[in-house]
Amino acid sequence: MHIIVGLGNPEKRYRNTRHNVGFDVIDALAEQYHIRMNEKKHRAVCGKGVIEGEKVLLAKPQTYMNLSGQSVAELLKFYKVSPSEHLLVIFDDISLSPGGLRIRKKGSAGGHNGIKSIIAEVGSSEFARIKVGVGQKPDGWDLADYVLGHFSKKEREGVDMAIGCAVQAAGYLVNGRIEEAMNRFNGKNKE
Repeated sequence: MHIIVGLGNPEKRYRNTRHNVGFDVIDALAEQYHIRMNEKKHRAVCGKGVIEGEKVLLAKPQTYMNLSGQSVAELLKFYKVSPSEHLLVIFDDISLSPGGLRIRKKGSAGGHNGIKSIIAEVGSSEFARIKVGVGQKPDGWDLADYVLGHFSKKEREGVDMAIGCAVQAAGYLVNGRIEEAMNRFNGKNKE
């Protein structure tokens, strides 16, 4: 079983914000693959299904971004899966332009508090990730205000294309085709 986690914050006021783009990808995966997100367990909203022939659990942690690792660690422990082989985390990245995509096999937190929490709780930085670009914070802006803010209409169009690419990339990743996904999607925001 593969666990695919999208990072974000619960509560309606955070819906469609830059920081919740991970939740947006999970919602798109659930729609594409007809997975009902109707279970609440391990401090997450979850749904089980099949993506490209592989069993998956989609999860949206409800712990708030900075404590995402608590939910992820519980999921990994309960399902007895290795993060390096069966965990995929999808989240926002301010170093990429809105709609940019970057896939990695592993890596540092890069300043992202949700990823810092996962690394701390899981005890490893070796897990696949899909980063969805949300654009750099303008000079003089507070980072929290920026990532908790909404996209402009033009930015949202690019991000929606990236979400579609992230859904496709997830299909590659659950089948162990990470190199192919990286070659196809890294740095691109449209087909």
